[in-house]
Amino acid sequence: MHKPLKISGANDDADADADAQALAESVAAGMFARDPASQGLGMTINAVGPGYASMSMTIRADMLNGHQSCHGGFIFTLADSAFAFACNSYNLNTVGAACTIDYLAPGRLGDVLTAEAVEQALNGKSGVYDVKVSNQEGRTIALFRGKSLRVGGEVI
Repeated sequence: MHKPLKISGANDDADADADAQALAESVAAGMFARDPASQGLGMTINAVGPGYASMSMTIRADMLNGHQSCHGGFIFTLADSAFAFACNSYNLNTVGAACTIDYLAPGRLGDVLTAEAVEQALNGKSGVYDVKVSNQEGRTIALFRGKSLRVGGEVI
């Protein structure tokens, strides 16, 4: 007796999308559990998906610089964390190879910053991700671009 042939179609694409989303969520949970830096800064994961992550952080008094605005290093760290969760979402160990950031506006005490990382290109072991950091009013605080490199092995 022969098994009926399964015809590929929209349901297969939907299943693949659901599997990729579930994997991204599992990877994010596993990574976050082992990430005391992001946890210690009060970051939260808002959403993840294949090649995508959104994370938030509230600016605390101990994150302010001498101008009473958020120190750029904390903004960078939020963007870098979102970048890391986006580029590791396929469950392949990936690190940052290079990155740049442009600071466009100050973050202030009590602001909730959100970093949204979006994959722009993925070719072999290399990827490019853009991260937009905004405050709770939607004002763009910084733009970050990260280049990733897969180094072998799996995240979880």
